[in-house]
Amino acid sequence: MRRSKGLAAALALALSGGATAIGLGLVPQAAALTPPVAFTADALSTWQPNGVVWALAEANGTIFAGGTFSAVRPPEGGAGAEQSAVNFVALDAATGAPTACKLSFTVGGGTATVRALALSPDKQTLYAGGYFGAVNGTPVSSLAAIDVATCTPKAAFHPSFAATVRALAVTDDTVYAGGDFLTVQGQSRQRFAAVATADGALRPFTADADEPGRAVEVTPDGQNVLIGGDFFTVNGANTHALAVVDATSGALAKSYPGFIETNSVVKDIAVDATGFYTGNEGTGGGVFDGRIALDLDGFGQRWRDTCLGATQAVLPYQNVLYSASHAHDCSSVGEYPDGQRHHLLAEPTTSTAKLGWAPDTNDGIGEGIGPRVMTVGSKAGVQYLWVGGEFTTVNGSAQQSLTRFASTGDTGAPTVPVASAVSFKPGQVQVRWRTSLDLDDSTLTYKVYRGGSATPIATVAADSLFFRRPQASWTDTTVVAGQSYSYRVTATDGAGNTSALSATASVTVPATADAYPNQVRTDGAAQYWRYDESALPFVADSSDGGNSSGVHLNAPALRQTPGAVTGASTAIGFNGTDTQVYGDRRSTVGNTYTLETWFRTNTTRGGKLVGFGNNQTRGSSQYDKHVYMTNDGRLTFGVYTGATRTITTGGAARYNDNQWHHVVATQGAGGMVLYVDGVQKGTLNVTTNENFAGYWHAGGDNLNGWPERPTSDYWAGQLDETAVYPTALTPAQVQNHYALATAPADSVVQVRAAEDTYANAGAPGTNFGTSGSLAVGGSALYQSYLRFALPAAPAGTALKSATLSVKTNTMSGAGTTDTVSVVPVTGAWTETGTTYSNRPALGATALGSFAGIADGSAVATTALDRAAVAAALNGSYSLALTNGGADPAWLWSSEAAANEGTPQLTLTFGPQ
Repeated sequence: MRRSKGLAAALALALSGGATAIGLGLVPQAAALTPPVAFTADALSTWQPNGVVWALAEANGTIFAGGTFSAVRPPEGGAGAEQSAVNFVALDAATGAPTACKLSFTVGGGTATVRALALSPDKQTLYAGGYFGAVNGTPVSSLAAIDVATCTPKAAFHPSFAATVRALAVTDDTVYAGGDFLTVQGQSRQRFAAVATADGALRPFTADADEPGRAVEVTPDGQNVLIGGDFFTVNGANTHALAVVDATSGALAKSYPGFIETNSVVKDIAVDATGFYTGNEGTGGGVFDGRIALDLDGFGQRWRDTCLGATQAVLPYQNVLYSASHAHDCSSVGEYPDGQRHHLLAEPTTSTAKLGWAPDTNDGIGEGIGPRVMTVGSKAGVQYLWVGGEFTTVNGSAQQSLTRFASTGDTGAPTVPVASAVSFKPGQVQVRWRTSLDLDDSTLTYKVYRGGSATPIATVAADSLFFRRPQASWTDTTVVAGQSYSYRVTATDGAGNTSALSATASVTVPATADAYPNQVRTDGAAQYWRYDESALPFVADSSDGGNSSGVHLNAPALRQTPGAVTGASTAIGFNGTDTQVYGDRRSTVGNTYTLETWFRTNTTRGGKLVGFGNNQTRGSSQYDKHVYMTNDGRLTFGVYTGATRTITTGGAARYNDNQWHHVVATQGAGGMVLYVDGVQKGTLNVTTNENFAGYWHAGGDNLNGWPERPTSDYWAGQLDETAVYPTALTPAQVQNHYALATAPADSVVQVRAAEDTYANAGAPGTNFGTSGSLAVGGSALYQSYLRFALPAAPAGTALKSATLSVKTNTMSGAGTTDTVSVVPVTGAWTETGTTYSNRPALGATALGSFAGIADGSAVATTALDRAAVAAALNGSYSLALTNGGADPAWLWSSEAAANEGTPQLTLTFGPQ
């Protein structure tokens, strides 16, 4: 332990709102962070030891670090040379650089180490515990007192501990110690003892434990001592790993038999004004590895965080409990499943819900634990959270054993949103994106930009955490059928740090509703994965407001064609080995639901198409409500009710014929039903399933223990249009979906200008055919000319709409407030030969118009006269842009170096 009673008191005052400058020089937390988090996640430049840091303490802007190391070196890329530092170093809290205080902790035999540091309440004396026999040559015995002002050992303080001291807590007159020792000053004191602060004289305090002591802390009122460790008894009484004893006598005041699992221990204890907190570590199965909050009033449990991952340190600060661990499974508290390790976490002192603070380290050297100790220091009005341990990286960058985070100066921008856009019917575009990751801000502001405009069309606030990044979405209801639109999204944190713009998401609004997806949404899908993404790892949810997106695992094949339904939608391909999509949102499933997907395969190894499991990136240990294929191409729908209950297709039908098939599985009050290609294939009178929290999977998950388990749990083939409903679809709805998949659908063709140029009245003999820009209007008249090679209408279709898109260039004032008209060109012209003097004749009737065009590389789109364009299909078609006003517009041409893709016609064809 490294905190003194004085530091605990300062923290207690801070938490109760009674002080702003006691002990830690407290100031209001950084407003840029999402409350109540007090520190950024941006690691600051810090000198680094070459071993393990076990202990930290702070006094007057100086951080003391103890451990097992021999030198410190500058941060990666920093100036300076390595310095000797024998198991101890003092550093400036604000700069992270070593101070002039040099102490060497050594031992004649074995390996010296400093395991605990604690300050006296007045911060004038630093107490150090561990295994060592001398400090700067002054003989000691595993516990030493250091004068902070002079950085020298206090020779008068000379207690003798017979083995390693692992924990310390200090009051005005007493030093409490825990560790491996059995005697102190030659007298029996088993694992816990108390000595006088002045000379180390042994106190009567006796709290004998049968196994090592690892944590000790004094309650704020000074009446009791909280002890933790590996023990099963204290003073002969049954109390495992945790006990409260009298501060004077050591008599047991509160025991905890059966409170902590027998294969778990207490590694740390910390105190604030209202309670105390334990950090716990276990070995083997059924362990307790998390954190416990207990009230000082009665010493009973307030909450228990059962995350797995060996908690080494806990630190309450301003109503937040910061912890150091390698938490890899927090599913038991409703958070993330077993998987990647997370080493630094924050949660309120009132609950186990994780907050938006998650810088990270690696496991590092030694035991591979990562961070082991934490403390807060203050200098010049800024607080610094210091973390020590055995890690070798922080936030992915090289940094060994020490790091720190400040209360101000949040500089890390959120990750770039991954966005897409879709339109299923006239008048609506759904823009959706995976929420961004920001390691110290859980509430972010998203701005949606349309058509290249510099002004956002929408602003959306959404929450996300490192383990929960749900989809956010916004619906644009100002769009016009037949027109094309593009969108980009940014994320901004509370400090104003803004991500780069997302990649452009483009969409054309249909002239009529897209039959299949529109019906899926109308029938109430709560999750709808269409697999139209062109980039990893975001799988958009196209349901109506569900925002239950997915994540690609191990890079499935994207945009596989043809898809299962008519139109431009694509499918996704899985390799049958390790690729899948898993849900980003943890949920529970009731006894009424529907699973629906399209599939195509020729595999003879079977595999799971879709199902529900309790993990994401690893094989689930609970899994049912799934559809899988047997090796011979039959389909099975199964749930678990204490036994596996399944429906399997019968007869000669096999579905591994490399054709698209439609499977629907429902469960409800009427039992289970399995449909294939719109036809009911089996029923089972089972109305329940296994009740657990988990995630939807497509493409694979565990199938261990299920009937006719295929060779592979993973799907080798394609999937499309995967949907989950909170209701049981009716036979009529299932049949309708199957039929709609082959219904005629609109098709969209985009045609870029084959030639374009402009004419300038101010330079009547000059040709501008090679220019990267086009100009329209102005006091010196400009006109632009565009030629398109129009396709023929696809067989059985007719033109339903036509739009023209242009884009302003980056010149200041490139837009115009004047109306720009689109008129047919009736005369002859060429890109390389046209000038103002020989400009072509124009038609009198406008085909469409732009009511002004915005500045700033903004895309503008206008509808054109459908009949006029239809008459020109399967041939060359020329248009002119004119503007009789004085405010010219400057647009990108087809020759633009930036390859802007404009001017462009968008033609929508549909059934005749």
